Amino acid sequence: MRISLRALRGRPPVVLLAVCAAVLTLPSIPAEARAGGGAPADRPSARGPAGGGSVTSLPLTGGRLLVGHTARRFDLLGVGWDGPARALAGGTVKVRTRDAATGVWSGWHELEADGEDGPDAGADTAVTAADVAVAGRAPRGATAPLWTGPSDGVAVEVTPGPAGPPPGLRVELVDPGEGVRSAGARSTAAEPADGGRRTGHHQAPRPEIVTRAGWGADESIREPDLEYTGPVRVVFVHHTATTTEYACSDAPRLIRAIYQYHVLSNGWRDIGYNFLVDRCGTVYEGRAGGTDLPVHGAHTLGFNTDSAGVAAIGTFVTDLPPAPLLTGVARIAAWKLGLTEQDAAGSTRLVSGSDGSLYPAGTGAVFQAVSGHRDAFNTECPGDALYPKLPELRTEAARLQGR
Repeated sequence: MRISLRALRGRPPVVLLAVCAAVLTLPSIPAEARAGGGAPADRPSARGPAGGGSVTSLPLTGGRLLVGHTARRFDLLGVGWDGPARALAGGTVKVRTRDAATGVWSGWHELEADGEDGPDAGADTAVTAADVAVAGRAPRGATAPLWTGPSDGVAVEVTPGPAGPPPGLRVELVDPGEGVRSAGARSTAAEPADGGRRTGHHQAPRPEIVTRAGWGADESIREPDLEYTGPVRVVFVHHTATTTEYACSDAPRLIRAIYQYHVLSNGWRDIGYNFLVDRCGTVYEGRAGGTDLPVHGAHTLGFNTDSAGVAAIGTFVTDLPPAPLLTGVARIAAWKLGLTEQDAAGSTRLVSGSDGSLYPAGTGAVFQAVSGHRDAFNTECPGDALYPKLPELRTEAARLQGR
């Protein structure tokens, strides 16, 4: 996932309308907006006893100033629209937010408008009338999200690309909630369901993995059916492009926000990543379906088949990834690749499933077993500070495999 965190300096404090912009102070959106096409759509996930969080959609209509309606505070936002994921390609999206505790407004941040994470065509989003009726989702696009921390105000400026403004343009405000509490905060190093998968000569030790229950996933919002791919031969390393300076105890909140954005805003069946790793090196289960199984993710457009996506929680463009985080990424990559005897220091060939990647659909490409997102897509992910660490990760992962 990519997001540019460059603050736009020297800009006036008032939002300049590009093609469509919205400025609001939360809690407030006007009654007249609610009566017309400007009504906010609050789409909460089913809440458990402790609260499952929510996504509030606010329409971006040409120059309307939204005031007056109570809305939930939020910790993460993005801009979404109806139609193809790349409908805003070539455009710009800028946002600024107000700190809920201090009332201070941030500088402007530019969100990545081109869809780069995500499912390959037809793999994740509902595309048939029957699917839409069941899933309640139509194809839609969204920017990369921005983690804001507790916020109660937002301003958005959108300049569309050559295709013009897509329909249904909206800002999505995510409240991660307190999570749905259940037993099983952490998994143990128990044998996976298919014990035969651990009989290989180069199977690395299984790292401790915080389960979905452990980070408070609301399972009612994702698609209930599970999708699998062929044996995992490549692990693609990402960064989440969220805050880097977080307490590790807050990582589950970050993950819940990303999960809700991927499902409720992007319209994906589940969180896109197969695993996530925080700055303390803790590994978290991502997409549902079994950590030891080849779950089909939505992390590397064109190359979600026969691969797994591991996301480092943070933005590592200039911030150096902490050593424990690197250790956690190496451990999960070594274990996951070792399940199918894939040498973590080796390479393999995958076939592109999307023209949106660096390789046209149907084209074969050779990847290192531990690769970066930028190896498959035109993106800075996993960041200029993390990407050069990949050779070290391959070496350590291969050592853990006993090679």
